[in-house]
Amino acid sequence: MPRASLEKQPHEVAAMFDDTAERYDRTNDVLSLGQDRRWRRAVVAALDMRPGERLLDLAAGTGTSSLPFHEAGVLVTPCDFSQGMLRVGKRRRPELPFVAGDATRLPFAGAAFDAVTISFGLRNVVDTDAALREMRRVTRHGGRIVVCEFSQPVWKPFRTVYTEYLMKALPAMSRVVSSNPESYRYLAESIRAWPDQQALGVRIKDAGWEQVTYRNLSGGIVALHRATRP
Repeated sequence: MPRASLEKQPHEVAAMFDDTAERYDRTNDVLSLGQDRRWRRAVVAALDMRPGERLLDLAAGTGTSSLPFHEAGVLVTPCDFSQGMLRVGKRRRPELPFVAGDATRLPFAGAAFDAVTISFGLRNVVDTDAALREMRRVTRHGGRIVVCEFSQPVWKPFRTVYTEYLMKALPAMSRVVSSNPESYRYLAESIRAWPDQQALGVRIKDAGWEQVTYRNLSGGIVALHRATRP
């Protein structure tokens, strides 16, 4: 599917996530069959943050991904462009310093963070390459990035089954557990159209990051990319 068919204006994407905010965490847990918790633990391990280090958590939603860092003494800043997500997050986790921000025009000074991460959100940014460059700008020299995103299963027979699940089962299940099931059809299409592991690695490198590596989680359903700012 051509990526152009999935293009949305920033306000349209924000509205989509505003509508899903209240049940977002629960829906993700159900649709991933509980695997999202394992994937987030892998992000924590990959970042290997120390107490007192500064972390920018982009597309943080309601703060689920930020909480483990906060509890470990990391100075984490959850950032999201959906006001609906931020409202729910501030109500549920008032101890987190939520910030509204567009990933392509971050409201932070250069080199403000020791590391930056984005989980399951880069795919929904209107300009992926601009976002990767902005993440580099706000990360200190020698700092790191970890991108956790849906990818392409490496075993071809399973890839076919997975694609069928995305396009049929996922939207059907979301009608039961989500407050905005139509948005999950868009999300399924965006996953199917997203670059594979190698292609995303090239885009991260082209944005100015070095030492780009990745590893597959759950057979390639998700890929964890890591890189360093030179």
